[in-house]
Amino acid sequence: MGGFGPPAGSPFAGPGGGQNLPFAGVPPELAERAQAVLDTEPDHAEPQVDFEQYESDRRPFTLRRFVGPHRWGLLVAALLVIIETVMVTSGPFLIGEGIDRGVLASDEGALFAIAMIYVVTVVLGSIASGLRVSFTGRLGEKLMYELRIRVFSHFQRLSLDFFTGEKAGRLMTRMTSDIDALTALFQEGLVNMFVQALTLFIITVVMFLVNPMLAGAMIVGSVPIMLALTLWFRGASDRGYTVVRDRIADVLADLQENIAGVRVIATHNRRRHNVVHHTNVVGEYRTANDYTARIGAIYSPATEFVGYIAQGLLLLIGGWMVSDGQLTLGELTSFFLYLTMFFAPIQQLVQLYNTYQQGQAAIAKLRDLFATAPSVEQAVDAVPLPPMRGEIELDHVTFGYTSDTPVLTDVSLTIAAGETFALVGETGAGKSTIAKLVTRFYDPQAGAVRIDGHDVREVTFESLRSQIGVVPQEPFLFGGTVRDNITFARPDADDEEVWEACVATGIDDLVERQGNGLDSVIHERGASLSSGERQLLALARAFLARPRVLVLDEATSNLDLRSETQIERALDRLLEGRTAIIIAHRLATAMRADRIAVVHAGGIVELGSHDELVQLGGHYAAMYATWQAHSAGESVS
Repeated sequence: MGGFGPPAGSPFAGPGGGQNLPFAGVPPELAERAQAVLDTEPDHAEPQVDFEQYESDRRPFTLRRFVGPHRWGLLVAALLVIIETVMVTSGPFLIGEGIDRGVLASDEGALFAIAMIYVVTVVLGSIASGLRVSFTGRLGEKLMYELRIRVFSHFQRLSLDFFTGEKAGRLMTRMTSDIDALTALFQEGLVNMFVQALTLFIITVVMFLVNPMLAGAMIVGSVPIMLALTLWFRGASDRGYTVVRDRIADVLADLQENIAGVRVIATHNRRRHNVVHHTNVVGEYRTANDYTARIGAIYSPATEFVGYIAQGLLLLIGGWMVSDGQLTLGELTSFFLYLTMFFAPIQQLVQLYNTYQQGQAAIAKLRDLFATAPSVEQAVDAVPLPPMRGEIELDHVTFGYTSDTPVLTDVSLTIAAGETFALVGETGAGKSTIAKLVTRFYDPQAGAVRIDGHDVREVTFESLRSQIGVVPQEPFLFGGTVRDNITFARPDADDEEVWEACVATGIDDLVERQGNGLDSVIHERGASLSSGERQLLALARAFLARPRVLVLDEATSNLDLRSETQIERALDRLLEGRTAIIIAHRLATAMRADRIAVVHAGGIVELGSHDELVQLGGHYAAMYATWQAHSAGESVS
């Protein structure tokens, strides 16, 4: 590994390095130590992932079902817990025996032997505790690793309508706060609950063995009150932590939306208003947490009060029994220590119940997520689509994003293989919807979409979408290098193929100007590039993917004339020998097509070449006349 200091022009360079990135590099005085840390990082093998679109566990997500495959690991953890608990709870008994057999009997040998046994139990308990914490920590991390992969994989399976109907920030809580809550539950919560429950059981048994009457009096006098308080707390915390989970989801959703829309917020001077709104959202989250804090503040002191009263009664009754000869001083001491230990697990269990409730609330949210099935599913018996010729057919297609509002009604259309086909029409007419049906982002409610005679619902997603390229109006660029973004659809492409795509789309100069060429870092969403540069990178990505069908969704609508001219030259290379569907507002783009369809009111009202449609004198002719008048006005100005 090379040096850590960033050279000029590198992606980690400062403002003068050509990237103008916020990160100015590692300070020279820290570079050596930072490099030493990197040198100690382990090398991880490439993960082996077997992802299938239709392979997902549709059974309800429960804690028992999730941890079931790790039952043997949980059994080992349980054995360690038993050893640890037995060692810890033997302490008061040994202290009582030391008092009776050693101190009161003036037997130094017995006292020394009991003291040594006590030390051994402490050492064994500490070793068992250390092993338990280490083992359960690794097991918990393994469970969380599997759960994170499962959540992410389920997101990958879900259809576009799910993401358009949910806020991104709310979805992020499934992978952040919900997973964090389950991490606390798996790594410490469940194990500690078992520890405290086992401790409570052992203490109860030993107390009855020491003196059944005194044990019965203590338990009858305190347990019903503790039980009533616990049941109240359980119900109140159930309600409270469910609200807390909902409110933190609102906070993250609002935060994500404001970060994503920061340019619009600044443009419209909404920052003060948004701070007020976010303050209210955070205030609701605080209110939910205040409620859980209040019930905890009531429960904890109340249980402590019950414990202190029980200890006072024990001192009174037990002292009378010692003076009456019914109980030895050592037994009273053991009993007093056990009673103190008896209430501690109850209080710990209640505190852990908070962790349990947060985990259960997270499980409920994840259960709802995993129960959400993709609206567009790959059939179990789906077959690979053979190499495309590129003939596309819409056969009496009806579709709406909601069941009561159709966007397309009984649309039939055939696009020949290798044809460049344009869709024009007013906003909301259904042009982009046709493209989304061809790529099978959605399925029609009626009719069928076929490619080369194959119903797209009967072929695998991979074989379909690997042969279709899409260049949207606002191309999405990922945080990473230029190479990463261009090779997104073909990560195995070599540099020669990548440069060929750059030259073909005319961005080779742009890449060379970045300083590090293909290794230059692009800001998240391509914020450091202009609209035209982002669009050219998206075209290079599509060129490298070598699709048989290309969908251009208003790819030039937001560009200046110079950028549009450059992109149109790139399109000439890109469209060679491919079926292309061009969705265009600018008629200059549509006029390049072999045929043009005018989409209006959910149907195709005109179809033909540019000249044919102009002569027809209908919708397209009116659009063309308006475009000509607008172009003439721009020329005069």
